[in-house]
Amino acid sequence: MLRVTNQESKARGSRRFATVRLFTRNKTALFGAAVLLFFIVVALGAPLIATHRPADMDPSLRLNKPNAVYFFGTDRFGRDLYSRVVYGSRISLGVGLSVVASTTILGALLGLLAGYFRSVDEILMRILDGLMAFPGIILMITIMAVLGSNLFNVILALTVVYTPRMARVVRSAVMVQREMTYVEAARAAGAGDLRILLWHIPRNCVAPVIIQATMIFAYSVLSESSLSFLGVGVPPEIPSWGNLLSDGKVFLRRAPWITIFPGLTITACVLALNMLGDGLRDILDP
Repeated sequence: MLRVTNQESKARGSRRFATVRLFTRNKTALFGAAVLLFFIVVALGAPLIATHRPADMDPSLRLNKPNAVYFFGTDRFGRDLYSRVVYGSRISLGVGLSVVASTTILGALLGLLAGYFRSVDEILMRILDGLMAFPGIILMITIMAVLGSNLFNVILALTVVYTPRMARVVRSAVMVQREMTYVEAARAAGAGDLRILLWHIPRNCVAPVIIQATMIFAYSVLSESSLSFLGVGVPPEIPSWGNLLSDGKVFLRRAPWITIFPGLTITACVLALNMLGDGLRDILDP
């Protein structure tokens, strides 16, 4: 028994080493991870990286072009755009991470139940299909209109929209795993449905969940920016990338830098997340 356990441990260690080696050789995944890590460092170190406080106003400096003091220029209230973009990374990435965490937990739970128990599959899937039948942006705007504009409601709206996607991915993986030989062996060894459902099957569904989580992260950053741009997302006084875009739309011709720099930041972040997801799919998806 000990020999088998040692062999299993060595096999798992070898698989982890092989996965790490494939990741380091995948340039797409490495580039995406590096850019994402850069944005995370910027968000965590915002008080040290920013040159001004994001709410400081100086009307005499309104709509200044980018210069040596104000790297990204100033907005209509004379606020430093660079500092606001830096602090905005905290909101946009925080929303993305929160939505990924909530959708992964809820989606995995619903997907496990639907994929393993045929009796609840039809009920859960029809409810999730009903949510997915609505265009995502329309459903998000509707939820925000009912609940009001604040940070928690943005996270809640995005969770409602993207949980069905995670649930369907997990359900598909569970439906494959429940027919595998190791599940039959676990049942023969006396394992109950709860142990199989919470221990054996989830360990073999990690790869598609990780890939889908990176995609939902990118969708969440983009959706938060869209909601804030439309004025139904994060409150205007909170600096987020979407709010910065919304502030600059009126001055697109006179002061295009107010829109350009937040737009480039959103593009870089979403592109990095998509590249990371594509790279992880190549590595983890057999």
